Amino acid sequence: MGSFVVTNIGTLVTNDPGLGEGVLGVRKDAAIAFADGKVTWVGDSAQAPAADHGVDLGGRALLPGFVESHSHLVFAGDRAEEFAARMTGTPYTAGGIRTTIEATRAADEGQLEATVRRLLNEALRSGSTTVEIKTGYGQTTRDELRSAQVAGRFTDDVTLLAAHVPPPEYAGRADDYVAMVCDEMIEACAPHAKWIDVFCERGAFNEEQSRAVLKTGVAHGLIPRVHGNQLGEGPGVQLAVELGAASVDHVTYVTAADIDALASSSTVATLLPGADFCTRNAYPNARALLDAGVTVALGADCNPGTSYTTSLPFCIALAVRELHMTPAEAVWGATAGGARALRRNDIGHLGIGARADAIALDAPSYLHLAYRPGVALVREVWKDGVLVTGAGA
Repeated sequence: MGSFVVTNIGTLVTNDPGLGEGVLGVRKDAAIAFADGKVTWVGDSAQAPAADHGVDLGGRALLPGFVESHSHLVFAGDRAEEFAARMTGTPYTAGGIRTTIEATRAADEGQLEATVRRLLNEALRSGSTTVEIKTGYGQTTRDELRSAQVAGRFTDDVTLLAAHVPPPEYAGRADDYVAMVCDEMIEACAPHAKWIDVFCERGAFNEEQSRAVLKTGVAHGLIPRVHGNQLGEGPGVQLAVELGAASVDHVTYVTAADIDALASSSTVATLLPGADFCTRNAYPNARALLDAGVTVALGADCNPGTSYTTSLPFCIALAVRELHMTPAEAVWGATAGGARALRRNDIGHLGIGARADAIALDAPSYLHLAYRPGVALVREVWKDGVLVTGAGA
């Protein structure tokens, strides 16, 4: 690959306070060098080292690549009509997931791969250089295994969402489905996943059922994550903290006790404002979480039913406008926060030795991600030090 240097960066976000100002480690008139897929140097543009390849950003901003820590990309079909009905007053109850289960089971592997590839390319163009992918639309051992294998062709961060909702054939028999997941599905799929997840929510799985799934996953070497507190207050947050989950995602309805538990734990609260936007749900109280010291990540939650977007820039704008996060907090959440939710220290920042995943904006500052919502500001994307989108990619 050779070495690469980016010079004349108007605003460089490193997420390393040792390299610049504030929690974002911001430097002005900066440069950065990559070699062998890693960041090798950060400093003033005038002192940039020689390199095999280079680009002058002309005063534009450079940030770490976005880290998407919550996505559901292995599916077939869409639910556009459900979305339209919801916009006219039909409430979201999680039941529509069963529509996607039916379509996903009927699809062949090539169709599933094509969907994942299309959405990952879309995410990359909007700056997401790392993407976690969940299963959860197969809900049989065969189909969940197939989904995990498909996801594993695109990412190392595969999540087995074996317990998304009880599938149609288990309607009214959630305990029986959980028993099958614990006795059969997790063992078959665990070699192809890193994480175990559960939708701990009314209409999905209760606390006892969710605990059984997560503990069985842990027994098979998987690390827990939780979908929780999306539709109302519930046990999701407390269960995630109890089991040392890497993250609890949605976190829309929380109590003071939930916030205290998160603040005293290593569990990340991953906020998914795209889902709240698309369901007309309430937005999470990000300020209460952040002010209490909770680690907050932002995700796009791309899925066919409740957040059919891959755009973290859109979610950053939502987080600033609707969740009352500062632009710096939102950018940190979509980069370093996402990395924390995946327990990764090689991504989400541009410190020395980090993976050379970076995005250039067609703007002078990261502030423009919230200031200019809906505008395609991502100009170039580097992944592992290689320019993968933009002029000359």
